Amino acid sequence: MRPMEAGRLHVIAGPMFAGKTEELLRRVHRARLAGLDVEVIGHRLDARGGADRLSTHIGRSIPARMMEDVEQLRELLGAPDRAGVPHIVAVDEAQFFGPGIVPVIEELLEAGIQVEAAGLCITYEGGPFEPLPTLMAMAEEVVKLTAVCTVCGADAAFHVRLVDDGAQALRPSADQVGGAESYQARCRSHRRRGAPIR
Repeated sequence: MRPMEAGRLHVIAGPMFAGKTEELLRRVHRARLAGLDVEVIGHRLDARGGADRLSTHIGRSIPARMMEDVEQLRELLGAPDRAGVPHIVAVDEAQFFGPGIVPVIEELLEAGIQVEAAGLCITYEGGPFEPLPTLMAMAEEVVKLTAVCTVCGADAAFHVRLVDDGAQALRPSADQVGGAESYQARCRSHRRRGAPIR
């Protein structure tokens, strides 16, 4: 039996294509090598790996419980027939669960469960993408990753959404889920439309 002490929150944040899911899967693998029970959670909006797997942009994948909303996470972990309490809950694409994930993560931490949360901290328009900024403020550890700018190869802390002809989008779209066909990583110098391409 584990001693009852508060869990720790570790957040992996950054733009698209920064390797957030890769880092989350690396941490899950290490925890399992150490004999820890890890529950891996993804959001159904992320369909890269299918209905029951988390998958990275480069094709690495792992079995996961893919959920539509944060209440499913709360129900899963509170189910009376659950075999045991996991040591770690790893949540990918935390931004898709919305601000409602914050109190659920607090409940997990209070129950002594470590939480590894990965997700976008910035929108394609360059603004904060909640709930990641809130989770980052609450965390014991924050890892902020960058991608590689598709224009110049510099560190990219941003991503932009593309329209069908490959040009940068000027306004938001209801369809904000996608990969390299819809988004590109960009550095600060090249994140705005009309920035010179080298």
